[in-house]
Amino acid sequence: MAGAGQGDTTVPGGGPPLDLRRKPRLAETIIQGFLFLCGAISILTTLGIVLVLGRESLLFFANEEVDLLKFFGGTEWQPAIGRFGIWPLVTATFMASLIAMAVALPMGLCIAIYLSEYAGHRARSILKPILEVLAGIPTVVYGYFALTFMTPLLRVIFGRDLVEIYNTASAGIVIGILVIPLVSSMSEDALSAVPNSLRQASYGLGATRLETAVRIVVPAALSGVAAAFIVAISRAIGETMIVAIAAGAGPNFTFSPFRAAETMTGHIVRISGGDLSYDSIDYNSIFAIGLLLFLITLSLNILSQWIVRRFREEYE
Repeated sequence: MAGAGQGDTTVPGGGPPLDLRRKPRLAETIIQGFLFLCGAISILTTLGIVLVLGRESLLFFANEEVDLLKFFGGTEWQPAIGRFGIWPLVTATFMASLIAMAVALPMGLCIAIYLSEYAGHRARSILKPILEVLAGIPTVVYGYFALTFMTPLLRVIFGRDLVEIYNTASAGIVIGILVIPLVSSMSEDALSAVPNSLRQASYGLGATRLETAVRIVVPAALSGVAAAFIVAISRAIGETMIVAIAAGAGPNFTFSPFRAAETMTGHIVRISGGDLSYDSIDYNSIFAIGLLLFLITLSLNILSQWIVRRFREEYE
């Protein structure tokens, strides 16, 4: 139509043209701006944390008492006498995390398979809130549970001479219990996303429900299950209060799970709660440990994203 603007159209009967162009709405603009602000704040907060960790860590590594090679290769962490070998803290952290994963991964996956493939609506409505309650218990309660229940139980089973009062085994087991709801929830979401047509095809070929779950559903949801496992590992590595209460309060380079040892997070809690002067080498060492912990968890998250992209299955 000659003379009509872009987005205009004529009205039957010769009326004025209708303007179909999108008109700005103040409420939608405000909501969009608010949502953008929330995302920007979260990103800026993360960047601020990284900048603070990096700045304070540089002050630590710039100190003449700190040797970068000894920091990554030493097996003794005693800042008071100038020994900064990070391995006692790292080994305790990974030892507690491995024990936690040995508990959480198989149990969480089994729970997810049951909820996704076996449980009816009533059973699911009962079990899901129970798992959410486990996830909502304060970690300090888990810490005292590990110290007052799990440690005495381990000492009865393995002997008081072998199991110390503070040990990474009890802390790791309880961290695993803490992480079970995370593994089961994320894994169940991945299993439930598998189309029912695959299950029905498996049943049609004579497979049992267990064979269908293990050989069809779990492999089809591998990317989501693997991502759940890695997120759970990151959660276990970053756990603080349980290891601070039950694992021990002193760096100890040991590979025995029944001996006391201090993790990276536990050490940060203990040192930061002491009487440290600002800008001292002990104070700056906290940020160096925190930066290393951040890099470990960041690497795990990147690995999780790569696994999701690499093994994702798309169904029509």
